Amino acid sequence: MDDVTSQNLLSPRPLEPRKNAIIIGASSGIGEALARRLAKEGYALALVARRENLLRRLCEEINADGSHQAIYFVHDVLVTVDVPNLFQKACAVLGGLDLFVYSAGVQYPNDANSFSGENDSHTFSVNLIGAATWLNMAAERFQIAGSGHIVGIGSVAGDRGRRGMPAYTASKAGLHTYLEGWRNRLSRYGVTVTTVKPGQVATALLKNADRERNPISAETAAELIWKAIKRRRTIAYVPARWAFVGWVIQHLPGFIFRRLNI
Repeated sequence: MDDVTSQNLLSPRPLEPRKNAIIIGASSGIGEALARRLAKEGYALALVARRENLLRRLCEEINADGSHQAIYFVHDVLVTVDVPNLFQKACAVLGGLDLFVYSAGVQYPNDANSFSGENDSHTFSVNLIGAATWLNMAAERFQIAGSGHIVGIGSVAGDRGRRGMPAYTASKAGLHTYLEGWRNRLSRYGVTVTTVKPGQVATALLKNADRERNPISAETAAELIWKAIKRRRTIAYVPARWAFVGWVIQHLPGFIFRRLNI
């Protein structure tokens, strides 16, 4: 863990309450776009990712108007031992927490002829184990507070095991179920848990897809996710057309799904 203590957030004004958010995986893709979107809504942001140069650039962009809304922390989600201290430090710097987003993720190429236990283990560690470590911290804090919002970025691919990327689809399916478990526990405490299931988004991960299927921009995805946050949705397909596709895929008999080239 490498926190940047030289950064400062502008203190909220008494008559202008401010919401606070932590985004894990904020240096690129959906996490980066969502950081910009939340900044427009006035959120104070703690942005967490591995690549300091990208985090610094993003914070400078967000803070360019003198708002001092964003601060960053350099962290690899594989280093789970650092999470408790980093979570508490981020909350202290923000002055509270209203929204927690886990957007970190890794995907290897969609290849039905590839075999790599190392790659699969890495996929599970980033997409699921890293999420579990962070989500426990957010869930405990929000349950005690009796409020809060957790958002996990899953994938439409997690709705069914795909032959070319079994680890990725399994990790996202696991994340979906894990978030559902937290939703069932935390809803009685006034905490919202949103599972976001994007279709193809034009990020660096798209190069690992077998083919493109009308990808949307990261900015469009962030806008749709923001709308889901505002509406406190429990499950949000991004964009909404993937909900029908997901429903069909989930209900196809196995012997038919196995024959599909997906």
